[in-house]
Amino acid sequence: MNNHPHNTMQLQNPTATTYCNELDLIAQHLPLENARVLELGCGKAQMTRRIAERFPTARIIATEVDQIQHAHNLAQQRYLSEVEGIHNIEFKAGSAQAIDAPDNSIDLVFMFKSLHHVPPTLMAQALQEIARVLKPGGMAWISEPVYAGDFNEILRLFHDEKVVRELAFQAVSDAVTAGTLELVEQIFCNTESRFADFNEFDQRIIQVTHTNHQLDDALYQTVKARFNAHVGADGARFANPARFDVLRKPLNTRALL
Repeated sequence: MNNHPHNTMQLQNPTATTYCNELDLIAQHLPLENARVLELGCGKAQMTRRIAERFPTARIIATEVDQIQHAHNLAQQRYLSEVEGIHNIEFKAGSAQAIDAPDNSIDLVFMFKSLHHVPPTLMAQALQEIARVLKPGGMAWISEPVYAGDFNEILRLFHDEKVVRELAFQAVSDAVTAGTLELVEQIFCNTESRFADFNEFDQRIIQVTHTNHQLDDALYQTVKARFNAHVGADGARFANPARFDVLRKPLNTRALL
């Protein structure tokens, strides 16, 4: 793991090759006890559930802009509370660029690989919104995949995110330069993706509802062959370089006015 000092921001750090568990990093760096938490772009809410289980005193509002996925999340809400005993998640429809929350009302904001899904012209607005809803001294955790590694090489065959990931990084850098948010630190390390087989990759990655991946048969077969080259006895494992930007709303917010 490689932590980057507070001055300039880095898009990636090729020397950071250790593995890390994002939930453990969050536990080390953020005060989650009794925190009012907002997650923007929660997707299938896998991280939401893990945070809710690990920090039962945190109250989490998890928003999703994709209406299909939001409906799925609402449908699983009852299961989470009645079967799994998770009562501290509230699912809401909504986008990062127009947050339905009062000023200075949130302790922690999470974006797990979701900033680069915000329309590029609205990324700066999303960061302004994060700063608006955070309490002074409140923190934001923005994780983004680094454009490198074997998994990225497969993904970019049908969904190349190089430009939008760079724009997301630039939006965070601009917000820090402007003083909208302060950079606490950047953490670089590898997270691991595991898939039992190509069918699981197809379901989890190609068939997502928030992006309409149109693969013709030739491209589909190319992706399948490239993926299957990584399948071993225990499925496929990928080391995914990641960047975690830890940000804070300034205590003196007059600079934002």
